[in-house]
Amino acid sequence: MPALAQVVPPTPAVPDTPFPVTIRVDAAKPIGEMKPIWRFFGCDEPNYATMKDGRRLLAELGELAPKSVYFRSHNLLCTGDGTPALKWGSTNVYTEDAAGRPVYDWAIVDHIFDTYLARGVRPYAQIGFMPEALSVRPEPYQHEWRPGMKYDAIGTGWAYPPKDYAKWAELVYQWVRHCVSRYGRAEVEQWYWEVWNEPNGASYWHASPQEFYKLHDYAVDAVRRALPTARVGGPDLAGSGGKFMQDFLVHCVSGANYATGQTGTPTDFLSFHAKGQPGFVDGHVRLGISAQLAGIDKGFAMIAAVPALKAKPIVIGESDPDGCAACLGPQLGYRTGTMYSSYTAASFAREYALADKHGVNIRGALTWAFEFEDQPYFAGQRVLATNGIDLPVMNVFRMFSKMGGQRVETTSSGEIPLAEILRKGVRGTPDVAALSSLEGNKLCVLVWHYHDDDVPGPDARVQLAWTHLPAAARAARLTHYRIDQTHSNAFEEWKRLGSPPEPGELPYGQIKKAGQLAALADAPASVEGADGAATLDFTLPRQAVSLLVLDW
Repeated sequence: MPALAQVVPPTPAVPDTPFPVTIRVDAAKPIGEMKPIWRFFGCDEPNYATMKDGRRLLAELGELAPKSVYFRSHNLLCTGDGTPALKWGSTNVYTEDAAGRPVYDWAIVDHIFDTYLARGVRPYAQIGFMPEALSVRPEPYQHEWRPGMKYDAIGTGWAYPPKDYAKWAELVYQWVRHCVSRYGRAEVEQWYWEVWNEPNGASYWHASPQEFYKLHDYAVDAVRRALPTARVGGPDLAGSGGKFMQDFLVHCVSGANYATGQTGTPTDFLSFHAKGQPGFVDGHVRLGISAQLAGIDKGFAMIAAVPALKAKPIVIGESDPDGCAACLGPQLGYRTGTMYSSYTAASFAREYALADKHGVNIRGALTWAFEFEDQPYFAGQRVLATNGIDLPVMNVFRMFSKMGGQRVETTSSGEIPLAEILRKGVRGTPDVAALSSLEGNKLCVLVWHYHDDDVPGPDARVQLAWTHLPAAARAARLTHYRIDQTHSNAFEEWKRLGSPPEPGELPYGQIKKAGQLAALADAPASVEGADGAATLDFTLPRQAVSLLVLDW
């Protein structure tokens, strides 16, 4: 696959003078828990996890929060020999003998989960898709989708209901039972189990909503029979789900359970998806952060409206700037550089704010990006790393991993109000804002300078003011991490070296090193405070992200 051509738009005149922004952090005003919602990741292709670059990247994800990072993948029950392809994977867990009796083979799926767990990552185990021998319409089975084809081409034999629900339930039961035997009850109790993917979309489910409820009920009952204390939920709908979500919530609370005949279906968490809406306008990428956040707003509102479910944990099971990680196109040119990282910082911060607005219990926002093995360097897919080299967005998650404890009140004169972003995104003045956390003797401030349009703009001249710092922070140590054109940015280093299609050992090492999270070498090493207050001035370029860590 050729590398995605980098479109260079005409460069408009950019004012030389930075614009002022004042950010105030009140360390004495907690506003809510700094839940690590960022620690969820996933991809379509399960078999990449066991390959050389997949194993390396999983290890890096696991290092962010050992045994607290979760990974979700499609195709874990698909029939095949485990050879990966774009938007495809297989494990061959279920076949049938000549008499129609089930034959279970856990070798490939065990290898995948073993690979996760050995690197500090736990499964967000998606129960899907339909094995060939169980599908009501098995042929054609494996799709032949490639970038440029219609997306609906992926929906082949795996996307249909089972021909026998008792066999479907027994498959799920045997899988969970096997996992408990292999990994131990205490371990599997920590996992997430979830049925299918986007059953409200045309590509992933070729049957009615009621047929999905039946699939879901049988699977959930099977999980609970194998492990009564398992954490089960769903339904990981495309978008907020609209009427499908509303009807599903009613089914969970008061509907007739297809598997048990009882009222309602157990659910330990609820999940839906939220995607942005990128475009290519006047020669440049324009992202659509408002579409993603508005979807989250609607999803939270629907869940909050059902009293029996309002307190349930919520995982935004795919939360991204666009809807297809494997696709290519000029509107997706944001992925390799700092636009992806600044968008990620700005959008995650608003997910906390939206959860506060609706009073719901957000637990995770899953980034549907991993890696594609043996592709050209910086090819343009939505990934965290390319050929073992981390992209700038990966460093946002390294920043988030340093935050914890309680979120504390933070205001910015350059912040775009949440209501305005929901209506129209960030299309006028840029969004220069911050998210802060206090944990023990460490205070973190994440600052971003984001705009929906990938065009040059002036720097922000930030004055950061801390108030009500504890007395022990009078001479706090300061570390200033940065993602911009010259820090934590392997893509820019690759271009500086001539964009080599196959970097040799020395340039590869330089590019790989540039992909790690870097601190500003010329930043102050400490902050002198008096009467619980301190200030710091710094410049933040457009689409850059800073993390300032005070510890004492």
